[in-house]
Amino acid sequence: MDRIRAAHHESKGTYGSPRITQELRDSEVDCSRNRVARIMRKYGITARPLRRFVVTTDSKHRLPVAPNRLDQKFTVEMPNTHWSADITYLWTGEGWLYLAVVLDLYSRRVVGWSLQDSLDRSVVITALESALMQRTPRVGLICHSDRGSQYASDDYQALLSKAGAICSMSRKGNCYDNAPTESFFASLKRELIHRYTFATREEARITVFEWIAVWYNRKRRHSTLGYLSPEQFEQQHLPLETTQRAA
Repeated sequence: MDRIRAAHHESKGTYGSPRITQELRDSEVDCSRNRVARIMRKYGITARPLRRFVVTTDSKHRLPVAPNRLDQKFTVEMPNTHWSADITYLWTGEGWLYLAVVLDLYSRRVVGWSLQDSLDRSVVITALESALMQRTPRVGLICHSDRGSQYASDDYQALLSKAGAICSMSRKGNCYDNAPTESFFASLKRELIHRYTFATREEARITVFEWIAVWYNRKRRHSTLGYLSPEQFEQQHLPLETTQRAA
């Protein structure tokens, strides 16, 4: 019981029985998922529930729209070949902040992000620039996003072209075309944004940075990755020199 409470507390109340079971097993505690779930029910320990998805993308513009080249093929064999990008928002006592992220679909790792108080194209451009500085993408990288004006802008498209990347965009109003990034935002909102009140934009920036860089990328167990974190998945499945270059 103490070990279950400790794992639940470390996850800030976000882990359910599957992730807690894996956490205990990695600590050499012999247990089954059914037993962990039974104990959690007995003592009222639950993961925070998901909130309903809300569509926020405005695609009413006349800029060129790329075809859906990713076509919901979210399982890829190598890093830096398929990225996905999206934007969400959070409220602070000083007003709105907008978060743009870039995920590597190989490991679901956040390889680039930007937090700004404006929703113009600079937020997605800065996130992509951050990803390109941290990673060495292969020529022909597919970079998927929704068809919002920020991603369709000339400046964003020029940055993709300069990096040798190919643009892919979701179909209109179809959130499932960018499901991994939507799933990331759902976790972020459930585990952080909907649980805290940020007095200032700077407080929000620091807290979101810690959640992404320290918790999500390095520690948070991902069911799609066999309950490894993105960093653990890369370390186990890639040559050492590749993981060092991607760190």
